[in-house]
Amino acid sequence: MALLEVKDLSIDLKQGGGTRRLVDGLSLEIFPGQALCLIGESGCGKSVTALSLTRLLSPQFSYGGGEILIDGADVLTMSDSMLRSIRGAKVSYVFQDPVAYINPVQRIGSQIMETLRLHRPEKANESRIVELLNLVGIPSPETRMRDFPHQMSGGMLQRVMIAMALASEPKLLVADEPTTALDVTIQAQILSLLGQLQQQLEMAVLLISHNLGVVEEFADHVAVMYAGQIVERGTTREVIDHPKHPYTAALLQAVPRLGVVCDKLETIPGQVPSAGIFPNGCRFHPRCTVAEPSCSDVPPLLESIGSGRLVRCPVQNPS
Repeated sequence: MALLEVKDLSIDLKQGGGTRRLVDGLSLEIFPGQALCLIGESGCGKSVTALSLTRLLSPQFSYGGGEILIDGADVLTMSDSMLRSIRGAKVSYVFQDPVAYINPVQRIGSQIMETLRLHRPEKANESRIVELLNLVGIPSPETRMRDFPHQMSGGMLQRVMIAMALASEPKLLVADEPTTALDVTIQAQILSLLGQLQQQLEMAVLLISHNLGVVEEFADHVAVMYAGQIVERGTTREVIDHPKHPYTAALLQAVPRLGVVCDKLETIPGQVPSAGIFPNGCRFHPRCTVAEPSCSDVPPLLESIGSGRLVRCPVQNPS
């Protein structure tokens, strides 16, 4: 059974006297021990989707339909007490900016201890804190646990956030753009660390990213998102080697490659549509190089093309 199953999820933003639909009919699933990457440009609805999984969205958002099942229980019908039992305990988050989520006036060890006392009180001791910091590769954990956040680098703080997320021993780790604020070397280290921990702890991971290049060696499966919809899903190897949706192909072409000399980097023409204000028909058609006249009128369905591949495009990439 899937650990997380999202079925036909829609999310609306209340604005003025009306609403805008930011996420439209999204479906995906993650099985225990599996790593799934949700890919797409900024503004496509990735982070809204991530926060919706445990109903962390602010009151200006509302759910327009669908189901979010964690271990078979629907998050959208849970009481507040039931939600508290899965937030942190079953599903933990690692966000992209550790400075915004770590208390600047509390020592690192105290913040990890707070998580342990809330979700794993039987392990709420300093030896467990040292074990967690050592697990995420922080040197001299006995000393660093007494540091304040300002005494650590951005890369170290990101590791601390991962340690805090792992303290509750979650079944699912949601990593929302966990390397955005870091330099390239530290990005590679953090992604490698997440991959090692995912395998070591047999934990499911949902990685949110705007860069298809960073997930090639990490994720088992990829779901590509554009303008609030999933446009392609499949195994990472299949999607990267043989992208079927023109948007996926365009994203891959925009990834710089070592050893390839070019006058300028590839880009996707046009602009990402404003959130909730999408074109008619296929939402990618104004930027698509293979669009046909019907693409501007008929909204394509997300359909199976065999071997577990799903594509929302009648004019598929020929690769």
